Amino acid sequence: MFITATFVTVILSGLLVFAAVHKLGHDPQVVATYTRVGVPEARLNVLAALLLAGAAGALAGLVWAPLGAAACAALTVYFALAVVAHLRARDAEHLGPPVLLLLLSAAAFGVRLLTW
Repeated sequence: MFITATFVTVILSGLLVFAAVHKLGHDPQVVATYTRVGVPEARLNVLAALLLAGAAGALAGLVWAPLGAAACAALTVYFALAVVAHLRARDAEHLGPPVLLLLLSAAAFGVRLLTW
């Protein structure tokens, strides 16, 4: 089970870093997507920092399970709220990434609990 936890955590963390880098770069497509769901560009750096902290916490959780469980639980809430924001804004076109990250976060959380 630890191998599964490691695999899911590494994939999740890689995607989180990828997303954070795009937010920090204020890529015009990223800014447009967040503006469409009601998030001002000024908040992208904070959201990127949250994603980086989540990735670090999830990875550190491979050494200390309680930290990983907490980080993955927080990421699950973060992405559940992201899905709700996209649904409220009727932005189904960009719903895929937050749904994927929600599922990965929830899976990582579940696996962390099983290996604790």
